[in-house]
Amino acid sequence: MIRAAVAFGIVALPLAAWSKPFECLIQPAEVIELRSPVIGLIEKITVQRGDSVRKGDVLVELESSVERSAMAMSEYRMRMAGRLKAAAQRSENASNKLDRAQQLVKQSFVAAQARDDALAEARVAEADLEDARENQELAKLDYRHAADLVSQRILRSPFDGVVMDRLLNPGELTQYGTDSKAILKLARIDPMRVEVVLPLMYYGKLRPGMTGRVVPETLGGEYQAEVKVIDRVFDAASATFRVRLDLPNRQGNVPGGLRCQVEFPQLKALDK
Repeated sequence: MIRAAVAFGIVALPLAAWSKPFECLIQPAEVIELRSPVIGLIEKITVQRGDSVRKGDVLVELESSVERSAMAMSEYRMRMAGRLKAAAQRSENASNKLDRAQQLVKQSFVAAQARDDALAEARVAEADLEDARENQELAKLDYRHAADLVSQRILRSPFDGVVMDRLLNPGELTQYGTDSKAILKLARIDPMRVEVVLPLMYYGKLRPGMTGRVVPETLGGEYQAEVKVIDRVFDAASATFRVRLDLPNRQGNVPGGLRCQVEFPQLKALDK
């Protein structure tokens, strides 16, 4: 049993043997490649590599003259009220005519046929009014569809972050799909993600919410990070498990890709 334990690196060393800082790596919380959902010609890219971006910022605009023309026509049709007003007026006149015909029939001044004709005319006018209303609603839907097509050609930042790379330029043609070439590469750097590998002897001693002191190499300084994720699947070959911490980086002072050292004050307290 002792030999097996040594082979897997899980001999019962005292906690003090592991109280030194652990090697870690600082990475962006999220990295994405921004692609176009449609095929189109790039008209404008508003950012360069290294630029900071805010969520919702316009980053890329595709050529959209045809789509904007269609949207303008749809908006005009949506605002056309003449047909609806005319149908409403005809319906009102037919309703008044029916009321008069009913009164005259009651007084035996006209035959019942006149009332029936007025009733049929009122029903036709009401149907025309309903048709005009439906066309108006359809025009609104057409406008929304046209606006969505224009919106597809405006690419915005999905989060606060930085531009890692610019892969296409104005004048180039975009494709769509997962195999297409990305236009921009973006990284979310607040918070930064700190990845560390710990010996199994510490499993169960760390908890989400605990803090770690992170010291980036070359950068110097000390930063507080919070334990967010503790893996529940171990690496049997090395008898280790992975832990992820979030390091607040509101000012963007901590770059990604740095090696670091991390200490856990709660674990050091166990040595005493």
